[in-house]
Amino acid sequence: MDPFTALPDLALRAYGGSVVAASDESFAEKENLIRPGRPSFRPHTFGARGQVYDGWETRRRREPGHDWALVRLGLPGAVRGVVVDTAHFTGNHPACASVEAASVEGYPTVAELRAAEWTEIVPRSALKGDAEHFFEVAGERCYTHVRLNAFPDGGIARLRVHGEPRPDLSLHDGLGLDLAALENGGLVTDCSNAFYSSPNNVIAPGLARHQAEGWETARRRGGGNDWLVIRLAGAGTVKLAEIDTTNLVFNAPGWASLTGTGPDGEIVLLPKTRLLPDTRHRFRIAETAVVTHVRVDIYPDGGLARVRLHGVLGR
Repeated sequence: MDPFTALPDLALRAYGGSVVAASDESFAEKENLIRPGRPSFRPHTFGARGQVYDGWETRRRREPGHDWALVRLGLPGAVRGVVVDTAHFTGNHPACASVEAASVEGYPTVAELRAAEWTEIVPRSALKGDAEHFFEVAGERCYTHVRLNAFPDGGIARLRVHGEPRPDLSLHDGLGLDLAALENGGLVTDCSNAFYSSPNNVIAPGLARHQAEGWETARRRGGGNDWLVIRLAGAGTVKLAEIDTTNLVFNAPGWASLTGTGPDGEIVLLPKTRLLPDTRHRFRIAETAVVTHVRVDIYPDGGLARVRLHGVLGR
């Protein structure tokens, strides 16, 4: 597993990603490419189009060219790595694949996207059947779309585009926003333990549907407590904190605290405060100092569904 996979999947459907077009999807739908979770497979399950696959599969190409799928990233950002997964495709996977990326403002049509300027971020590379392929990506450019190319045809189960969200925050000028949110450019940069699930889940869009969609640590047997650090979307002032333990009934922390770091050093935003299981807690923040990072301490261990830090950007 490559280190970049700890970063959010910018293309994930649950984060607003969409497969906006594909050259062909005769055997299996393009939308499967960005579904959450590992691909599933039930052998000898046939429909009108043949064996049912949890992935994207094109017909056998009888003319020159190759197949492709256009993906709008749910979280525009700097791409750090790509995973092309051919899980369960064995005799019908593409021989090779490549990935291109583009930055297109607004809400482009498919025709406008196809005419855009594309940059190759993963060169044409050989694929194996039923395997995950990991490709590191360099560069700081922010992208809004990617194009997956399959040579010449076949099936790919999942496309993961891991990176750092970098949205245009000018939309929020003069308005408040969730300074911690992934979709606004927040990112968990460090945590004490990620045994059961990724800490970046706590700043993901929407509500957690079950406890696996939050952050949960192993049971702590020694002293101390668990924690995570959130790099905010930008320097700002936190006005309202939400600490959500929804779905965590028997494994919620007993307490939590928030500590900000900014130009004036460390500032206590929320002192150690008791939490209830399966509850969305909201706390007004009296401290008005500007912070760039917030450390969330939970005592002694357990899990959180979401952390929201509502406030305003700027000094």
